[in-house]
Amino acid sequence: MSLTSAATLATLDRTGPRRITDLAAVEGVTQPAMTTLVRVMEESGLVERRGDASDKRVTLVCLTEAGASYVRTRRQAGVHAYERLIGELTGDEVEALVAALPALTHLAQLESQDREGPKQ
Repeated sequence: MSLTSAATLATLDRTGPRRITDLAAVEGVTQPAMTTLVRVMEESGLVERRGDASDKRVTLVCLTEAGASYVRTRRQAGVHAYERLIGELTGDEVEALVAALPALTHLAQLESQDREGPKQ
């Protein structure tokens, strides 16, 4: 799976259903490229398109259960990798990581806000 595909699935997991135009902007690709990507992920059973109940002209891209499962599995694999690597650090290095957690959390929040773009 491409990084853009994985990032798009993670965005949908984090923010819920989105328009293709929104996903293209968040992921930094063109709308035609996102349309193609969504079609491939739809064929793979990871996403589906649904009408927007509040605006019948709009189609939203939604995660399927398989897509949500993929995101959870990928996140858990990352957690396990970091657990193993952190286990190899010295006590001082672990303390430095713990001290840096507030700043790292803030960075993640800023990145998330950046990726989500303006709210509608």
